[in-house]
Amino acid sequence: MMTLHPKVMDLTLDRVWRLLDTLGHPERNLPPVIHIAGTNGKGSTQAMIRAGLEGAGKTVHAYTSPHLARFHERIRLAGKLISEPALTAILDECYDANGDAAITYFEITTVAALLAFSRTPADYCLLEVGLGGRLDATNVIDTPAATVITPVSIDHQQYLGDTLSEIAGEKAGILKHGSPCIVGPQEDAALDVIETRAASVGAPLQIYGQHWHVTTERGRLVFQDERGLLDLPLPALLGDHQIQNAGSAIAVLRYFDMGDAAYEAAMINAHWPARLQRLKNGSLVKAAGSAELWLDGGHNPAAGLALAKALATLPSKPTYLICGMLNTKDVCGYMRPLRGLVETLYAVSIPGEQATLSADDTAKAARDTGLDAKTALDVGSAIAEITRSAPCARILICGSLYLAGAVLRENE
Repeated sequence: MMTLHPKVMDLTLDRVWRLLDTLGHPERNLPPVIHIAGTNGKGSTQAMIRAGLEGAGKTVHAYTSPHLARFHERIRLAGKLISEPALTAILDECYDANGDAAITYFEITTVAALLAFSRTPADYCLLEVGLGGRLDATNVIDTPAATVITPVSIDHQQYLGDTLSEIAGEKAGILKHGSPCIVGPQEDAALDVIETRAASVGAPLQIYGQHWHVTTERGRLVFQDERGLLDLPLPALLGDHQIQNAGSAIAVLRYFDMGDAAYEAAMINAHWPARLQRLKNGSLVKAAGSAELWLDGGHNPAAGLALAKALATLPSKPTYLICGMLNTKDVCGYMRPLRGLVETLYAVSIPGEQATLSADDTAKAARDTGLDAKTALDVGSAIAEITRSAPCARILICGSLYLAGAVLRENE
């Protein structure tokens, strides 16, 4: 499939519409769709919405990208990851239907997910945007039951534009006439664009700070909207930024009137790997010995800021980073908030990724932002070097979902 188009990313819907038409438009035969866009927090928000719906006894399809350890993670059919035989069959069918026509890897695999969803009964279908929104391959649903826009920030400028307003315009491309949109916390420039787009297409908005609010109080999450106040457990997903994501998820569940069991399940049952995840078992954990091993896939300046805030809330302990990033990212912008929170950053290249930044360049970027930095051959070597001098340290592997995926595979 990857030979069918010379570019990995080429944003347009023409190729997707062509293949969907060939397959009989499976996107028109889906359960109610909740479509999720944004720069940060899409996957976590989706995970909490799914946990809440399932807590209310609903069956849920879910589509997400990229995968971490296995491609099957992208397609969840009625609550279960797609099986190997089902995935093979659906990809073969889409490949045969497409023939030799140009189509990107993400486009054809998204169509495969939609085809699989159309053939398996479920109560809801959650679709996470891959990149942007307006021209993303998931943006083929005429009337979603609801849409969600999580916080928008600067990322993927080469595809979405250089300004926050331009990027927000791409995200707001998922808004549809009559479909309500739950809007997470936004900077004013992004919110202005979203509100303008919503007014032009006739999409009602439920906006953080206007229609709903979320905060914490005495170790609990407090959500409030025009219907009243909810007192809930804190999210199972760690970090202050997850409070905002939890608010968006609760606002969605509230819109569908899912009830108290759903709201509580969204908080306590959501699981989303590589988002400030403490690794407890596996070969790398054993190699780390008495050291804590954590994993986070955030990779842009907003994610770096969220990570820094989360680290500051953890019990005091010498903290070391093992960092690998792609050469398309704002590396210094990601690292800058982490100054003063870590002892040393060990830079690695991401195995198997053409677009990886070299360990030397990653270390140089870290030094340019005021971090002490060294290079390591790989994650295992970095863990060994850190634990020799600091056997009870906190070690955080970070900088890319692709590095996180490689770590999860190695740690199995």
